[in-house]
Amino acid sequence: MGRRFILGLLCCLASVAFAAPATPGASSHKAYLSLIIDDLGQNLPRDRQVLALPGPVTAAIMPDTPHAAEFAREAHRAGKIVMLHMPMDPATGPFAWHPELSIEELGKRLDAAFAAVPYTSGINNHMGSRMTAQPQAMAWLMANLQQRHKFFVDSRTSAQTVAAAEAQKIGLASVSRDVFLDDERTEAAITHQLQTAIDLAHRQGSAVMIGHPYPQTLAVLERELPKLKAQGIEWIDIKSMISLRSNRAMTGHGKDGVYR
Repeated sequence: MGRRFILGLLCCLASVAFAAPATPGASSHKAYLSLIIDDLGQNLPRDRQVLALPGPVTAAIMPDTPHAAEFAREAHRAGKIVMLHMPMDPATGPFAWHPELSIEELGKRLDAAFAAVPYTSGINNHMGSRMTAQPQAMAWLMANLQQRHKFFVDSRTSAQTVAAAEAQKIGLASVSRDVFLDDERTEAAITHQLQTAIDLAHRQGSAVMIGHPYPQTLAVLERELPKLKAQGIEWIDIKSMISLRSNRAMTGHGKDGVYR
């Protein structure tokens, strides 16, 4: 009886050892995309097309637009994540941050911007190539956002940005943009940029896209976004992307997960 049991056990172990390997599709890694649409609040009929996109688009609303508060409420009711699209130098206007302003004035403008755009979960910079290169101001901003329980998305409008690095230093929930969809406003160019984001997501596991409510951008997104799943892509909201990346920099933003 004991001998038969041992032989049976050896046969079972052998069958496990020589079992065929799992097929590649059985444990293939997933690829994720997030989409932010900037510059909202200016044109309600146009902006509502963004809310109609088939997935978890994030609405980044400018505080100095005529429909900022109204559209923020609409986006919130539609279940979309709302972000403050904060103007930063070289942007102009009553809310815009500039390097020569005092921290006190920056704080007043940030307070006013949040008041103008209700239901915000976080912010990203509008323009900001000069402002996001200011370590002191960016460190203050990240600490302030931490107190407000808001996240930060670095639009990366400049290679000199230190914004994401300052967020990472204090563990603020944050993420950085990978691909701008529509620097060139043609459907062919936007389609190419979307494919660039898809390819990047497959290579590094995820990609964050930023676009604008241009007619060409909306036309491409309405046509192409429903095809993402067939291309092995899962479209997730920006909060999920922040959680997925765990505040680590991608290869294009830093080294060994640390922003440079």
